[in-house]
Amino acid sequence: MSSSIRQQKVSSLLQKELAIIFQRESKNLFNGSLITVTVVRMSPDLSFAKVYLSFFMTKDKDALLKEIKAHNSKIRYDLGKVVGKQLRIVPELQFYRDDSIDYAQNINELLKK
Repeated sequence: MSSSIRQQKVSSLLQKELAIIFQRESKNLFNGSLITVTVVRMSPDLSFAKVYLSFFMTKDKDALLKEIKAHNSKIRYDLGKVVGKQLRIVPELQFYRDDSIDYAQNINELLKK
């Protein structure tokens, strides 16, 4: 599935800006957890974004994801303040856990045995 150049540009813009928002809000909203935006995938009409996140320095990753989803409207509002001039509409955000790092670490541990 190839995406247009516009989708790729918007995707990287959102990835950068969301990373800044998570870095800034982590202490207040997410107990200082380190949250990394690994991938942002845009819908063809740019109205919807799937945001994949990696978590560090947190015990319960599922609870943290639930917390992030609970703050979705605030995150989207903060994003809108930054990208509102560049985008006609601020896309709906859907957050997912990117567990590829956990998967790689697990494989690494298995190979060590």
